[in-house]
Amino acid sequence: MRLERLNSDKIKIFLTFDDLNERGISKEDMWHDLPRVEQLFRDMIMEADDELGFQADGPIEVEVFSLPAQGMVVIVSKSFHSDSDIFDDEDDNYIEMQVTLDESYDILYQFTDFEDVISLARMLHHMGEESGILYLFENKYYICFDEDQVSIDVPILVSVLAEFGNTSTITIHRLMEYGKPIMEEKAIKQLHHFFIEGKTSH
Repeated sequence: MRLERLNSDKIKIFLTFDDLNERGISKEDMWHDLPRVEQLFRDMIMEADDELGFQADGPIEVEVFSLPAQGMVVIVSKSFHSDSDIFDDEDDNYIEMQVTLDESYDILYQFTDFEDVISLARMLHHMGEESGILYLFENKYYICFDEDQVSIDVPILVSVLAEFGNTSTITIHRLMEYGKPIMEEKAIKQLHHFFIEGKTSH
């Protein structure tokens, strides 16, 4: 589990599926067992208080982005408007929570070095994969694949991506809004064409 403070009122938590399994929760539980999920978030928020000094006093909003074969990104925000002032809250540990779940079919990985992106393109192109979108955001490179459009098995794709990069803890929505798209379609094919075939042809 990785914790990151975004600002004074918002934190980001990245959980792998191994983290969930250690806590006795499966991916399916995230969608069907809300009481257990809310307890998980309460535990994580307590950890965030210890580690980051993030105190969830009052209502909070929890956005969960589930990522295929990687884990989930959880954004926790303090909410300053609450429709429910009906609680007579005498329990200091009580956290009023509004949870939003959003399942993503995007496979998103982050790379610090462009050479790693080229090495990835060489291997994936050799395996017959051509798709992907390449972004630049805050001096890091991101490659996004749509799970429904890849031509190789997702677990194989993820294991290759993990050799060269790291799972992204930011969502595709943030990349689309603030990142710069460098190659908007068939990024692996384009990378191979310009940076691998291009070099060998000279």
